[in-house]
Amino acid sequence: MFFTIRPMTHPDSLWLAQSLLHAPAWARVALTAPNERLREQAAVELAQSVIAAIEHPPNIPDIRQMTLPL
Repeated sequence: MFFTIRPMTHPDSLWLAQSLLHAPAWARVALTAPNERLREQAAVELAQSVIAAIEHPPNIPDIRQMTLPL
């Protein structure tokens, strides 16, 4: 069993940047679209992507935990 470290309550800028880069490509591109409705849909998609990343953070193994061979 591994212990995991949970991300900080307030994510840092690098974590947020990675969350945005892992969002769907269409949403990142659509933020610059001339169509207002498409920009709004893209903003909602990006917001949902960041919220999902906050709600389901990756498990980061604790480096202090010794790994044992199986």
